[in-house]
Amino acid sequence: MKVLANDGVSQSGINALEAAGFEVITTTVAQEQLINYINENDITVLLVRSATTVRKNLIDACPSLKIIGRGGVGMDNIDVDYARDKGLKVINTPAASSQSVAELVFAHLYGGVRFLHDSNRNMPLDGDTQFKTLKKNYAKGIELRGKTLGIVGFGRIGQEVAKIGLGVGMKVIATDKYIDGAEVTVDFFDGQSVSFNIKTQPMEEVLKQSDFVTLHVPAQKDYTIGKTEFDLMKNGSVIINAARGGVVNEVELVNALESGKLAFAGLDTFQNEPTPAVQLLMNGRISLTPHIGAATNEAQDRIGTELATQIKEILL
Repeated sequence: MKVLANDGVSQSGINALEAAGFEVITTTVAQEQLINYINENDITVLLVRSATTVRKNLIDACPSLKIIGRGGVGMDNIDVDYARDKGLKVINTPAASSQSVAELVFAHLYGGVRFLHDSNRNMPLDGDTQFKTLKKNYAKGIELRGKTLGIVGFGRIGQEVAKIGLGVGMKVIATDKYIDGAEVTVDFFDGQSVSFNIKTQPMEEVLKQSDFVTLHVPAQKDYTIGKTEFDLMKNGSVIINAARGGVVNEVELVNALESGKLAFAGLDTFQNEPTPAVQLLMNGRISLTPHIGAATNEAQDRIGTELATQIKEILL
């Protein structure tokens, strides 16, 4: 049986599949050529990440497919219900990238509170001639310890974010439509651990209380954060979106930054990927990354081996 990993898969995943007798193809096939390639090569399993879409036309046109796998959490690039109605198995790896995304959230937070996102833009340009001026510009950083971190969406990733926040010494609060609370355990290098019971609160209360808000919700039909929500937030607060594009109203985000309502923002996902709005890319108050939340070596290894395990359980 043949597996096409069209957006790539880790070597650990390839090794696990090949050891079980699968042929793994890592050729990246253009979207418009994908149907023909799958049919000509009798592909049984199609693995994608965020670049490749799997819509109804492909599902109907490729009778050899038995499994569609998404290396990651969100599956909005796959017509999941339709595929399952047609008898295909649709799998993903919801837990594999949680820690990587959580660490990226704090990369944005630490970079923002110490102005690293802006300093790294300006030091190469003016560091040799405006050193003292830049030093003064970036002299009013703040610490995360003791501040309140509000988590919107308290699933796997939200809880991993909570662990880091608790370890840093932050007060952690959360909101979630479907979860009443969770026990969050912070593990230390020497085997010790500390557990915290965090009860979720109404979103309005979380927004009002938080110094920093981080979003961990799936793709939505409507914005999760728009003008009403920004108005509820503290003056000088911060928002991080490492969830999905379209969760935040980006026009209102820019307005909130320009008015001073928000001190800064961190964005890893964008409404118009892969061509984010220029107003976001050129805004000095936004820390920017190109949707790399799950892009660590460790996460990709976990994703590959988890996909391989699920494929073997289904087909062997």
